[in-house]
Amino acid sequence: MTNKKCKRCGNTQFTEATDYMPVKPSKGSFKGANKIYTFCLDCGEVDSIRIENTTILKK
Repeated sequence: MTNKKCKRCGNTQFTEATDYMPVKPSKGSFKGANKIYTFCLDCGEVDSIRIENTTILKK
């Protein structure tokens, strides 16, 4: 990650990871999009959350 500074601890090392539960357009949907978290490697503070493939959620 480039030029980021953690708001909580001041660390500059970040990484990305995904959650095991995808975001789905409705409760009965089989398709979903992954959530990607960017977080500080030192304290774990989440800097951002984004959806990997938003086209699945568009109607």
